[in-house]
Amino acid sequence: MVLHTSPYPSAFLSFLSRLSWAFVFPCYWLLDRLLASCVATSLEKRRRSQDPCSFLALGVLISTPLYLVLLLASLPFAFIGFLLWAPLQTIRNPYIYSHQKPDKHGAEQGASAGTGAALAEWRPQGRSFCFGSANVCLLPDSLARFNNLADTQRRAREVGKRIRNGASRPQIKIYIDSPTNTSISAVSFCSLATQGFRRTSSLDHRPEPVVTTETETEALNECPVHPSGGTSSDCPIHSTEAQNSSECPLHSNAEDHAPDCAVHQFADPESSGECPVHSNIIQNSEDCPLHPAGVQISITSPDSEPTEDEKGNHQTGDGDTGSLESRTASRESLVRFHAADGGISPNNTLSQHRTSVFKRPIGRKRRHGDDSFDHEISAFFPANLDFLCLQEVFDRRAADRLRRQLHRYFPFVLSDVGRYGWKGCCSRFKFLNSGLLLASRYPILDAHYECFPNGRSEDALAAKGVLFAKVQVGSSAQEQRVVGYITCTHLHAIEGDASVRCEQLDMLLEWGAEFRRNTLAPTDEEKVLEDQVAFDVILGDLNFDNCSSEDKLEQQHSLFNHYKDPCRLGPGEDKPWALGTLLDTAGLYDEEVSSPESLQKVMENEEGRKEYLVFPASKNHCPSQKGRKIPLKGNGRRIDYILYKEEGLQPDWKVDIEELSFITQLAGLTDHLSVAARLVVSTGEEET
Repeated sequence: MVLHTSPYPSAFLSFLSRLSWAFVFPCYWLLDRLLASCVATSLEKRRRSQDPCSFLALGVLISTPLYLVLLLASLPFAFIGFLLWAPLQTIRNPYIYSHQKPDKHGAEQGASAGTGAALAEWRPQGRSFCFGSANVCLLPDSLARFNNLADTQRRAREVGKRIRNGASRPQIKIYIDSPTNTSISAVSFCSLATQGFRRTSSLDHRPEPVVTTETETEALNECPVHPSGGTSSDCPIHSTEAQNSSECPLHSNAEDHAPDCAVHQFADPESSGECPVHSNIIQNSEDCPLHPAGVQISITSPDSEPTEDEKGNHQTGDGDTGSLESRTASRESLVRFHAADGGISPNNTLSQHRTSVFKRPIGRKRRHGDDSFDHEISAFFPANLDFLCLQEVFDRRAADRLRRQLHRYFPFVLSDVGRYGWKGCCSRFKFLNSGLLLASRYPILDAHYECFPNGRSEDALAAKGVLFAKVQVGSSAQEQRVVGYITCTHLHAIEGDASVRCEQLDMLLEWGAEFRRNTLAPTDEEKVLEDQVAFDVILGDLNFDNCSSEDKLEQQHSLFNHYKDPCRLGPGEDKPWALGTLLDTAGLYDEEVSSPESLQKVMENEEGRKEYLVFPASKNHCPSQKGRKIPLKGNGRRIDYILYKEEGLQPDWKVDIEELSFITQLAGLTDHLSVAARLVVSTGEEET
């Protein structure tokens, strides 16, 4: 299948489209500004109330009549442009595929993202992939204001920056071995600073108790007991007296020798090839002064995953801080984690950045039962984000700004997805496209778009539908392509139309099965082996939750028999930790949720969730979320989903979830929380 890199089959048709839009755009922009001046956000209302004679209020009074006059003057030109633009939509391609060529930095590293030949060979033990989904509400400014959001163009650029900077940062996790204490004391942190950090790939489930540098693994040259720069004669472990003494230098004379003491495990520490403190056979002890809190830190560098294709494709520009209102972890400062003096530089303390903290019981093994994976509320998009599906990217100029930002991290993007005019879905005119956008770090092989024909009311004005994509994630030793299938969608939004959404889910399953049949088997011209499928994932805003009584029909749909929802226990019941993703628009500009970090803290608090999330409707429904005192069901309306198939892709292959995140990094830019999941594809083979 040939991917469409231009909206029209020929350059001449593209020129006619641009010419017609040049006639239409002034009228479109003036109408948008006129309507926007009539709908104020809560932030604008607050500013006007504080200063009724402010420049903002005077600007609205002056600009509104001016917009109206200019709008009337532009109508004749817009009518001429519309007569030329509308017929062109019948032959317009349903999406635009764009590929960012490697920059100079990437070329120096040997990256060649333009071809699938540079993809790494599929490892027998499998791979992990990270998926993200977000509803960014990039409507024309006048329509976005009905969701209490404004300045669509600025928000589009900022959304792209935050996603890119969040995904390109190193991944820091702190694992706590204590079964009771989940705090990190100063003593624990000091011992960690001396021991250094372990650097792992995202495939590693847990960091092992070994110490590595950026390029090699070796035992520590310095003892973690005596200060850096001290002599071994001062060390209670390495001193000659301590080694020849029958008493433990780490315990009082009155104490018996502990059988699990790090020192007494070895009769002669210097002659042993393993460090008596950091040997793998020694378990962390809560009472051991060398491991007072049993804390381990894992740092995942984004350039360690997944292949050479992605090297150099995400270079941060000068002055790019990632967020207007929040501090984003600097990749360079976090990678320089081990200073020359053996400690951590003052400008590189972990307290400057939000980290993910998980309680890790000793001897914990990976299971396939409930809650066998990590789940968190994060202020950042996960590091090494591989695939991103966005919804409500409706505004064309905002989509261009967003795509340019994403291309600095994602080499492959499908944007401008959908139809305009009358062609495609039904006889109703489509003013907006589907709003879908897919960004990928892996090459996209095939793509297909289908429009839902059953839209109703105002939802019928947008070409909502499904975007299917086939991506190549590797190749086997037998030169078979290893591929994955990604489905992006945005369902009908009108409340009470459960039957419409169920029909759309039926069509999604039918179209998806047909797309896989048509693209899985190689064509006669290719003469290659059949592709191996690593994963099949659905991402998007389904506009129903798993707790509302009004959504019972969707909750029992057969979709959940084919795909697994990691947050779901069953129809009408979510897992206790599952978090709603729909924010109450009235509180978007409150100081308590104005930044990713502050919104994260609010979401971690039960009372905060009641204040700022939209909850499933009940018989005692209150029009206002603020100050609600009645009991609330669940943890808010979770309408953004990541679903995946566990089995049936390849014989003996299995897909399991490693971690799931609810993300607050887009605080103040949209009325949804983002979601992300890391899936591990295991092949049932062992590496030789």
